[in-house]
Amino acid sequence: MISKTKNSASSTSHLASSIPISNNQNPKSKTGFIFHEIYLKHKTGSSHPERPQRLELIVARIKKMLDDSSNSWLKFITPEITDDYISWITHVHDKKYVERVRKSCREGIEYMDSADTPISSESYNVAIAAVGGVLTAIDKVMKGEIKNAFCAIRPPGHHALRDRAMGFCLFNNAAIGARYIQKKHSLSKVLIVDWDVHHGNGTQDFFYDDPSVLYFSIHQSPFYPGTGSKEEKGIGKGYGYTINIPLPAGSGDEDYKKAFLEILKPKALEFKPDFILISAGFDAYKDDPLGGMNITVKGYSEMTRIIRDIADKCCHGRIVSILEGGYDLNGLADSVESHIFALEI
Repeated sequence: MISKTKNSASSTSHLASSIPISNNQNPKSKTGFIFHEIYLKHKTGSSHPERPQRLELIVARIKKMLDDSSNSWLKFITPEITDDYISWITHVHDKKYVERVRKSCREGIEYMDSADTPISSESYNVAIAAVGGVLTAIDKVMKGEIKNAFCAIRPPGHHALRDRAMGFCLFNNAAIGARYIQKKHSLSKVLIVDWDVHHGNGTQDFFYDDPSVLYFSIHQSPFYPGTGSKEEKGIGKGYGYTINIPLPAGSGDEDYKKAFLEILKPKALEFKPDFILISAGFDAYKDDPLGGMNITVKGYSEMTRIIRDIADKCCHGRIVSILEGGYDLNGLADSVESHIFALEI
């Protein structure tokens, strides 16, 4: 169980505590940066690509941004950690699966459902806290405290299925966030833009028959997990509300920009979302060891600005971006910094 406290994480890192608290009180802030030190306690092994150092480098970069007084628009937010988030997780995931994750972590099981998804004793608590970071960001956007946010959380989520973990993912942060927006804040339509190099099969599955969620994924193909063809468009009332853009290895900024301008933007403006979530994987970056794409820092900035334009036209600028993949550490920090600047400027 997670106690309701902002200090439940051990001193794995002191990066967050070194960020000036005064930035939390700046009324001009409108882009939120969500982070909690507990996210570093999901231990995957030193050789695993999804490791705590990913967030350590991102947070170090954000600290440098906050040290610059010209970046007073950026607001560092530490979410509370509470068991209350579990009820929202079970709006999406099977209750028996959630309990199975808890029990597996408690009993010292090394992997959750597949060998690519290692877990440790704290992984269940961290995964709940990751969901909490997303829900906190959504609440603060809805309250008008910030206009948009980036959630520096782990583990990632877009491969997680209703009753199964896979691809480094335990709980589907974006899917849970979408249902939270609809059920807690009574907004009807959510757009999820997934630019991770891998197709978000879990997120697609949750909304495949649902016309209230428009899911757009642009990803490398053929590639893990083997889903995401153009022919996968949804079923029943949800037909046409799943849009997959599979691209060959080596695709770069112009390929992504063209898809965003010619396919995503017209469909999104027609859909008129009330809120936009980004499954922001940065493993399509040109030097990523797991991907084979050629996206640059500038490319991520351009994609962000296109989504911002959609949000400004449709939903008062409401965007919450959620970290998924990204495994070249310097490239990840560079890309996240560019992404956050583009959310604001």
